[in-house]
Amino acid sequence: MTTPSTGARIEKARLAANIPSQRKLAENAGISQSTLSRIITDARPAKANELLAISMATGCTLAELTGTSTVADRVQYAARATNGANMEQMREQLIHFLELDAYLEDQGIGVCL
Repeated sequence: MTTPSTGARIEKARLAANIPSQRKLAENAGISQSTLSRIITDARPAKANELLAISMATGCTLAELTGTSTVADRVQYAARATNGANMEQMREQLIHFLELDAYLEDQGIGVCL
């Protein structure tokens, strides 16, 4: 299994955020569409400010976009697929939630129950 590139992770984040096009993501992130296209195709690396803007536009953490997360490496789960559930999609949603939780905890934003 190969590790997805930053560009592939950005494109996946765009789709997960239901952003209809790269042009709309570029607009939401405040960068040009041609720049975003070059980043997604890995023709050039994204700058830190561009990654931050894309992160904010998609609702993903920087760790998710850059693949620097350690949460995915630590996650263990047990589940049974029923009613046509997609296990990989369930795993990705769980990791996304845990990434967000870890980010909020790092920022000192805890959950009050």
